[in-house]
Amino acid sequence: MKILMVCLGNICRSPIAQGVMENIVKNENLDWIIDSAGTSSFHAGEGPDPRSVDIAKQNNIDISSQRSREITKQDLSDFDYIFAMDKSNYKDIEKMCDPSQKSKLKLFLKFGELENTDEVPDPYYTLGFDHVFELINTACKNIHKKLS
Repeated sequence: MKILMVCLGNICRSPIAQGVMENIVKNENLDWIIDSAGTSSFHAGEGPDPRSVDIAKQNNIDISSQRSREITKQDLSDFDYIFAMDKSNYKDIEKMCDPSQKSKLKLFLKFGELENTDEVPDPYYTLGFDHVFELINTACKNIHKKLS
């Protein structure tokens, strides 16, 4: 199983989602590959936002070695599931997809069966990293159960 987590800059939400899912995969001894990317190249090559690193670290997850990258057409072929953190990124990825690839693209929280919200809010300006971590953690657990 190959899963790609995607947000705008690949420094806040998708690195946390990658780290949380990698932690689940490691603890469950699964042969899954988890990665993350952004729909923009704003932060290509940069590490995650320090606030993302901190909230992950507080939850015993190390995401400090991740580096931001932009999603590619090849990713759309290589990954089994591509999870967009919000509707804007979903639409941007959808534009890149061939018709046969669209079924791989999912809205992260909707697929993760969270009620009352479809989007992971971008904490970059809102400082809601604790809330974002909780949403992502719950969705990743639900996705793991759904796909296992």
